[in-house]
Amino acid sequence: MTDAQTPYKPPKVWKWDKGNGGEFASVNRPIAGATHDRDLPIGKHPFQLYSLATPNGQKVTIMLEELLALGHAGAEYDAWLIKILEGDQFGSGFVEVNPNSKIPALMDRSGPTPIRIFESGSILLHLAEKFSAFIPTTREGRAECLSWLFWQMGSVPFVGGGFGHFYFYAPVKLEYAIDRFSMETKRQMDVLDRRLRDNEFLAGKDYTIADIAAWPWYGGLMNGLFYDDAATFLGLESYKNVRRWVDAVGARPAVKRGRIVNRISGEPADQLHERHDAADFSSKTQDELQAKIIAT
Repeated sequence: MTDAQTPYKPPKVWKWDKGNGGEFASVNRPIAGATHDRDLPIGKHPFQLYSLATPNGQKVTIMLEELLALGHAGAEYDAWLIKILEGDQFGSGFVEVNPNSKIPALMDRSGPTPIRIFESGSILLHLAEKFSAFIPTTREGRAECLSWLFWQMGSVPFVGGGFGHFYFYAPVKLEYAIDRFSMETKRQMDVLDRRLRDNEFLAGKDYTIADIAAWPWYGGLMNGLFYDDAATFLGLESYKNVRRWVDAVGARPAVKRGRIVNRISGEPADQLHERHDAADFSSKTQDELQAKIIAT
């Protein structure tokens, strides 16, 4: 690792220095594949989700809870906890579902042949098409919805791996990197604010998978749920239209349930380590479930 005041000159051939990884040195590496043998558990429901309540993980649990709220009983799911800081995503069973070793990963066991789906946007689209929900039916509406869905998928790495990493996680704070990604994060917030000025939701008048994809990231950032004082640092309260949208989506009961599934940090009331039944959301059942998980 170079001193913050010493200009860095890239070597002719880059070599991995695990010690430069900061907080995530134990999970980031330049190769793929499994590091150990570990089968994934399988529950009783049609969908088996292997995840953690990061913003990307929340997208899928919110979507499943929204589907259940609409009355789609076929969307029942088991949500299994994947502890990424302990390397669960590198187990052989998880790598079989997602060769990219990132959460979330989903197995659709509703048909005769299990189907694996990885990448959060792909999972949202798979579920939306399967249940004909939260995606417009017109060509124009579908195109608008998918444009915003893929905008989120392509844009948010600059917020997480870019701004979040250099502002919050990086062991050395670099002014250039923080300025670069702060500018990009604010630009994205302006894109959202302008879109939401004349539209209730991202795809238009209806709530869709575009909102489900974007809310955990931009809503979490707006509400100060990660990166400490980043919302103040970036001046996010100036984006009034985004604030209105964040509050409206966050008030949905399914969103409130979905955002706590596979959550293992924060206030105890905001954590449900695993979800295997709707009753798990009751405080008594939740406490018992978490005690059982901790004991094992």
